[in-house]
Amino acid sequence: MAEFILSAEPGRPIGSRRARRLRAEGRVPAVVYGEGMDAVPVTVHARDLRAALSTEAGLNALLSLRVDSKRYLTMARELQRHPVRGTVIHVDFQVVDPERVISAEVPISLVGETVELHRADGVLDQQLFGLPVRARPADIPAHLEVDVSAVVIGSVIRVSEIALPEGVTTDLDPESIVVAGQPPRVQEEEVAEAEAAEAEAAEAEAAATEGGAREGEAAQAGGGGGGAGGAGGAGGTGGSEEG
Repeated sequence: MAEFILSAEPGRPIGSRRARRLRAEGRVPAVVYGEGMDAVPVTVHARDLRAALSTEAGLNALLSLRVDSKRYLTMARELQRHPVRGTVIHVDFQVVDPERVISAEVPISLVGETVELHRADGVLDQQLFGLPVRARPADIPAHLEVDVSAVVIGSVIRVSEIALPEGVTTDLDPESIVVAGQPPRVQEEEVAEAEAAEAEAAEAEAAATEGGAREGEAAQAGGGGGGAGGAGGAGGTGGSEEG
């Protein structure tokens, strides 16, 4: 991965008013930090920063930050944006060792035409848009391609099927789904409605069965009481005859 040279000026104004004035001049407050060093406050030109982060590598771009006579190999790790305009109002630059493995998030790009899936009116469901990887800074890919041309309804592509460049690994579960071929939305709704109707019918049948059982028990109880009364009446008649 090529390095992008970015010039920075040391120091930055303190206070929100001075910071707003700085941004109005087209500069962005930033801080450079890394293991074993004190944080260095700097400012960079907003236009240069935008150009540096607009390459194919995005936030994983290697930035050769020049601060006076010093040079830092960095990556933009955290960007704060204006809540309305979306412009960058602050950025953290992390100093990286070119020989040490670091963590990064790499975007996933889908390639290929899902011909069979479209013929069946299926839907391509992308469930994973970025893959966390570990690699040396220069080995971090700009993106990872996933070929979806063979996806059909019911099939999936998992993390284990992504071809990682040499020197790049991931700790994500290899069984995690990247994309899946789903049936048409209308068909899904019809299946859901049918399942709901079956569930309602089963509940109604169960309720009817339970109600019938209760009525039967009540009838048996009433019949037993009448029989006992009849037996008592018969006994009374017999005693009258004997007298």
